[in-house]
Amino acid sequence: MMDTLFHLAIRALDQNGIDPDNIDVNSTDPLKIAMSKKYCKVGKCPKAWQSIQYRPTIAGNVIYALCLFALLGGQMWLGIRKKTWTYMGTMCAGILGEIIGYIGRIMLNQNPFLMDNFLVNLVPLTISPALLTAGIYLCVGRAIVAIGSENSRLKPKMYTYVFVGCDLLALVLQSIGGGMAATARDAKGSRRGVNIMIAGLVSQVITMILFLAVWGDFVLRTRRAKFSGSLSRSQPPLYDNLRSTKNFTLFQWSLFAATLLIFVRCVYRVAELWNGFNSHLANDEVTFMIFEGPLIILAVSAMTVFHPGRIFGDLWVPAGKGVRSMNKPTEDSVHLTEAEWNDTAYQRV
Repeated sequence: MMDTLFHLAIRALDQNGIDPDNIDVNSTDPLKIAMSKKYCKVGKCPKAWQSIQYRPTIAGNVIYALCLFALLGGQMWLGIRKKTWTYMGTMCAGILGEIIGYIGRIMLNQNPFLMDNFLVNLVPLTISPALLTAGIYLCVGRAIVAIGSENSRLKPKMYTYVFVGCDLLALVLQSIGGGMAATARDAKGSRRGVNIMIAGLVSQVITMILFLAVWGDFVLRTRRAKFSGSLSRSQPPLYDNLRSTKNFTLFQWSLFAATLLIFVRCVYRVAELWNGFNSHLANDEVTFMIFEGPLIILAVSAMTVFHPGRIFGDLWVPAGKGVRSMNKPTEDSVHLTEAEWNDTAYQRV
């Protein structure tokens, strides 16, 4: 009889010696607390053990997720219809990451103790904006081709190579730091992970500042060329009709607005994580719901309403290749497929 009770008691403990039915809620051992949290539920463990010190609201996070689902559908529909495959891929990946992040917040409402729930919330919401800014860089490079690249200090394709490359570095740092911080079993390990995350976010902020500076310089140089009368002579004729449309101007403003919105969001996340996951700002739901979801939703909305496929039409592919004009322009030249553009004689930037 005693042997049976002994074996039952052994089976009740997990491999770390934690009894799921009798958690020591008075423990102050960080390692033991970390191992016990996977068995915690609301009301069973102390609130201080939660990954964040509040339970995210269901209604607000569901609304944000639904808005992003709608924008994801819009991006997929326009991307497939207009064949803007690279842009669609980066945008949809970023939006999907945002959706997963808000699902993670809903999961945190159900159980704020589970580390998996916290990771599903933390990592996607941290790295997804880097994918969205990649879509902006793709668009700006093509807009510069259409306006005239002579006034740009960077070649149009370099906007994609340089700034997307920097965003990839930021994305990697944020992913590694988020994983390390969330799975650390002591304060030192958590702080190290947070510092790596902050480094990634700061690098993203710096990249966006440099991007805005280079883009702003191009705008100023273009305006000076326009006032001097030299701009029209350097503008590629293939995009004459595109440049004359009001939508092309609004498209550029939408990219600028989206960039500023994402920039503000990134600055907020740096401030939020600066003092770690236990700081007041990191546990202030109101601030998060103002500076995270709405800014990203507005940015993606601007990039969906003024979708580059709608604005550029069949010129999206040649603009991406730096095409300035056809050697033998024809009425149907702008309707060539991507494969046909590759085989057609044209001038490059």
